[in-house]
Amino acid sequence: MKRTLSLLLVFVMLFSLVGCGNTATPEPTEKQAETVATEPTANKGDTLVVWTFTDELKGIIENYYEKNNDLDYKIEVVVVPNENYQSKLDPALGSGKAAPDVFAVEAAYAKKYFNSKYTKDLRTIGIEPTEIPVMQYVKDVATTENGELKGLSWQATPGAYFYRRSLAEKYLGVSEPEDVQPLLADFDKFYNAALTIKEKSNGETAIISSLGDFTKVFKADRGEGWIVDNKFTIDPKIEELMEIGKKFTDEGLTNDAEQWSETWFASMSNDEVFGYFLPTWGLHYVLKTNAENANSGDTTAGDWAMVQGPAPYFWGGTWLTMREGTEMEQAAYDLINYLTLNEEFLTTYAKESGDFLANMNVVENVKDTYADEFLAGQNQYAMFAEMAKGIDATTMTGSDLDIDELFDEQLKAYTKGEKNKEDALESFTSSVKDAFPNLDY
Repeated sequence: MKRTLSLLLVFVMLFSLVGCGNTATPEPTEKQAETVATEPTANKGDTLVVWTFTDELKGIIENYYEKNNDLDYKIEVVVVPNENYQSKLDPALGSGKAAPDVFAVEAAYAKKYFNSKYTKDLRTIGIEPTEIPVMQYVKDVATTENGELKGLSWQATPGAYFYRRSLAEKYLGVSEPEDVQPLLADFDKFYNAALTIKEKSNGETAIISSLGDFTKVFKADRGEGWIVDNKFTIDPKIEELMEIGKKFTDEGLTNDAEQWSETWFASMSNDEVFGYFLPTWGLHYVLKTNAENANSGDTTAGDWAMVQGPAPYFWGGTWLTMREGTEMEQAAYDLINYLTLNEEFLTTYAKESGDFLANMNVVENVKDTYADEFLAGQNQYAMFAEMAKGIDATTMTGSDLDIDELFDEQLKAYTKGEKNKEDALESFTSSVKDAFPNLDY
């Protein structure tokens, strides 16, 4: 993959969101349990229109689905630039004109669409969530408060901490994952390791590049999300994030680089940064594509390893959903079913792409066959399979990205010394009130 693709993937986080609500997946009610599944209705057109925010899905459809299925209709895949995706999708869904039959949504705003009237309950056309071997958190993300299953994904995206083996040996005295993980097993230990690395490297190597590398891990470790029963909530983990962020900033334990900046990428090919918090796709589309130094030609490939780090988390992911009212229902069903539940395809795709999948049967069958040269022969797939078991998506809401961005502004102001913590939290709450006046505070 080229670097442009990595940028497309990582900048998905920049989208804006609308809507909110408690996202804990409820137990099915008696009414929900009685949902009657029917066959998808026959196609009434000759073209299946698919919208996506990244060309990853376009490649999967063209290279696997179309090549391996005898279709009597065309598939039109529309890749909308990341920054314009929701602003173009929303009016299309609202009007029904030129709207996609199937469209992709990313974790940061998935609940917005799954909780809307524009997406179809897949249970009604034969996909029963209790009968499919898909990871629970992947199903939870796409399940509404009423128990409707509005989407599925072919992938799961547990997160890890990727570190440089040579730097670990030099500064911590160990290099293998089983020896490094105990030194990073919680944030107190992570902090102590950061101090050791700074001291022994004379400040030339930092344990993380950016304070932003922390945020996904802490937010995933919360007991409650931003919105609980329509009430704006600040979980204790958020204040803990602020405190450790302040400590790392004041003590010079980061490389002081903005996440996704040129400096942030550049440190993947030099010795300035010990490691990065990244999910499954970060290995393939971020680390691997930036390991070679553009000036010297030197590479850090083969010198990396991965561990869980201080806490389980996940980051990103792409769900497929069907538009309610599509006239290509059979074709839409076939595509979603094939890309998320066809184990023959998924096995081939997993082996050829290295993408970590949500289908547990396939993961179990392929997880012991991997040895990634970039990670010096480490089997990342088996480790991701274990990490995925700790993922909890019940704190997600459809407004996460908007609120995350408002918080990150105040986190930066506090850690840089521009505000004290109380003022930063007050400004954060005030900005959320302005953006979401209908919440309880």
